[in-house]
Amino acid sequence: MYVAVKGGEQAILNSYRLLETQRRGDLTVPELSIAQIMQQMKLAVDRVMTEGSVYDKELAALAIKQASGDLIEAIFLLRAYRATLPRLGSTKPLNTGKMQLDRRISATFKDLPGGQILGPTYDYTQRLLDFSLLASQDDIASSQAAVANQMQNINHASAEESHVEACKQTTATKVIELLNQENLIEKYPVPPGDPAPNDLTRKPVKFPADRATRLQNLARGDEGFLLSMAYSTQRGYAHSHPFVGEIRLGTLEIEIEPEELGFVISIGDIEVTECEMVNQFAGSKKEPPKFTRGYGLAFGHSERKAMAMSLVDRSLRAAELGEEVKSPAQMPEFVLSHSDSLEASGFVQHLKLPHYVDFQAELDLVRKMRAHSTQQSDKDNEVERNA
Repeated sequence: MYVAVKGGEQAILNSYRLLETQRRGDLTVPELSIAQIMQQMKLAVDRVMTEGSVYDKELAALAIKQASGDLIEAIFLLRAYRATLPRLGSTKPLNTGKMQLDRRISATFKDLPGGQILGPTYDYTQRLLDFSLLASQDDIASSQAAVANQMQNINHASAEESHVEACKQTTATKVIELLNQENLIEKYPVPPGDPAPNDLTRKPVKFPADRATRLQNLARGDEGFLLSMAYSTQRGYAHSHPFVGEIRLGTLEIEIEPEELGFVISIGDIEVTECEMVNQFAGSKKEPPKFTRGYGLAFGHSERKAMAMSLVDRSLRAAELGEEVKSPAQMPEFVLSHSDSLEASGFVQHLKLPHYVDFQAELDLVRKMRAHSTQQSDKDNEVERNA
């Protein structure tokens, strides 16, 4: 007979202590600092900021440390903290055309105004384990000291470094503008009296959802889920044949317009990744053949997330563009309802919570069904013997 197992407060407190012991690990190994996580686990920090909806590298690094590297748990911690913060105001729309570029590539045009800027990327690495990273901390410290001394003796940057720095300080015309000049790609102008978008952090998504709401949802969505959805569109489940119009990584100025001032002021810079995907469109009775767009934007260096987001954004526009909707990635309710990592994780992990009463009811039901089945089988056998 199954019975409920009772726990207590002391057991939970012991679990907390064990969790802290697990997080800290071997005490003979130096503890990771928040600064180390911020500087050396940048891509993880950027993902937590994006899906946690908070641009704060220190808080994201703290969440990663507290969660022992579990990024979904870290996102949960950051969102929970975000919910306690007051809303002081809203920024002006970002003009990504003014981005100070660190990386800028296009798969559609080889020769771009402003040039291709490779920037930091794993795209050209061989994906071989670098065993030099196993060097002891003493070796690393001495190596860092040597590098620091060497840097102090350098008074002038190399020509390549100067070029990279110059690229950072310049902006470049967007690739989409090249297609706009020939009227070959759809235009998405801001409508007159553009209403403020629905804030998903305050109001839940409602269907049918407009594009602004969908993009908010995708920006906060789990990268792995969006990547799978984007992959499905490329495998023929949304009739999508995309090209990377442009990927941009750089910094943008954040501006607000306080009511008491009546003019715009800058409050700082943030790093973002933007992706515009170009897709074929055969046209319709009202529209001539042209290219359409999918859009993705994420905090920090989040290239894979921005690309997946732009692919899924385009797929979700199928009904708007008069395309047949028959694949999951084209169904807004399916995608938006399952993309959030916290909701998905919570719903799956709630199965760990006590379900003793429910299970006892199911257990009794199955026993009764089996008993009834056995009785019916015995009756059938008796009938056959008498026949």
